[in-house]
Amino acid sequence: VAGISDGATVMIGGFGRAGQPVELIDALIAQGAADLTIVSNNAGNGDTGLAALLAERRVRRIICSFPRQSDSWVFDGLYREGVIELELVPQGNLAERIRAAGAGIGAFFTPTGVGTLLAEGKETREIDGRTYALEYPIRADVALISARSADRWGNLVYRETARNFGPIMATAAGTTIVQVDEFVELGALDPERVVTPGIFVDRVVAVGERRWLRDGEFIGGVDLDGTALQSASGQQSGVAR
Repeated sequence: VAGISDGATVMIGGFGRAGQPVELIDALIAQGAADLTIVSNNAGNGDTGLAALLAERRVRRIICSFPRQSDSWVFDGLYREGVIELELVPQGNLAERIRAAGAGIGAFFTPTGVGTLLAEGKETREIDGRTYALEYPIRADVALISARSADRWGNLVYRETARNFGPIMATAAGTTIVQVDEFVELGALDPERVVTPGIFVDRVVAVGERRWLRDGEFIGGVDLDGTALQSASGQQSGVAR
């Protein structure tokens, strides 16, 4: 995560804990960048991952669609203190705004949010008798995402629902950094399963496979050399591309 500067806009993949790049977030915390704008579906879960970054008071603003849930106490406390700004975006709009950035679309009209506070101040237009609001793309300086496997060209395969926002975030950032469970040899990935081509990937770090309990407690896993892991900290191995 070298080069992420103060004031940067950082996209963080994940749907709750599914697909959240926890090790990359831990590295960002250690790296020290502050005054960040975060783009993510959620505003952190429990005390790990994105929630840990928020707890360090390193985030000035968050753009997300689901800031409140039973274990989002870190964000909740900071928001009530006035420490962090929130831009609430409906989930479909969030995904499309990110996708639009990657596709080079300048803006788009959507009916979602029309007639609510979310559309206040936005340009509207009547199309076929229905009112639409204008939305602009969301671009980032850096995207931090998680995938199952990568080859040395950066082609990515995801695991089930952990895929979520990863593919579109990879296309919408100036630099895309990916943590993966494993590296494989060129040709080992089924081309039909490659969702993110390596052209969108700048750095890859292999961290080994992790397993978590339902409440987010780490219970172990397998590192790249087959070593059993006992905790989530200090157990990373990998290379940068």
